[in-house]
Parts: sequence; structure tokens; C-alpha cells
Amino acid sequence: MYDYRVGPQFPQFPTTPPPSLPSFPPTSPQPFPPISSQPTQPPQFPGGPTSAQAPVAPPPHFVPQQTSVTPFAVDPGAISGCLRRNTYVWLRNGEQFWYFPTFVGRNSVAGFRWNGRFWMFFGIDLRRISSFTCF
Repeated sequence: MYDYRVGPQFPQFPTTPPPSLPSFPPTSPQPFPPISSQPTQPPQFPGGPTSAQAPVAPPPHFVPQQTSVTPFAVDPGAISGCLRRNTYVWLRNGEQFWYFPTFVGRNSVAGFRWNGRFWMFFGIDLRRISSFTCF
């Protein structure tokens, strides 16, 4: 039987300090930026404008009368005439709102939607738009 108390000698640890390791900055979490009630800058779209800015004033205080409903989809060329203008949009699902388009693509439009208090960045597929009118 083996006596554990008398076993082989363990190696001695060196008395010199280990080589120094490179120092790194402390890894403390970075604080989050303060939450703002203002909308953030919109993302950039390929081929889109270099800077899209929300309007500084709220939209008009009236709801225009809907004139006609598009049977399939809104033509990008038609809504591009409303770029950077107050535009009232009616969607196929019944939603309606003031919009300030800043970019028109082949299948979508992006810009700022009025939520009743401020402008917020919003993009939508042109097939979802029933009709629109701009001022």
C-alpha cells in the first residue's frame, strides 16, 4: 500500500516573479448615450441622399380629402414629385398620416412620418400605399 504522506516531493515554485504581461486598458462597460425625445438621424440608403433631415415644423392641421385609389401600386415617379414636401398618405390597411418623403426607390419610399408630436424616420413599400397627395 502507498502512503500518501510520504509520496514524492512536489517541485518547488520559482521565487522570481513571472515575466510582466502587457497592460491593457480596463474593460469597464461604456455608458449608454442619454435618451433623447428627438428622432435620430436616418440610415443612409444606397443611391439615396447624403443627408435626410426632418422638417422643422409640424405638418398642416387639416386632413385633405382622398381623391383616388391606386389599383396596384404607387408609381415611384409619381411620388418622387412629393420629395421634401408635406404629403398626406393613405395606406391599403386604412392607416393615414402626414409624411415627408426624402428618398424614393424602385419599390419603397423613405422619409419622416408625423406621429402627432414629432417627426420620426419611416420607410414603406410602395405597394402598401393606396393614394397620396402633397402640398
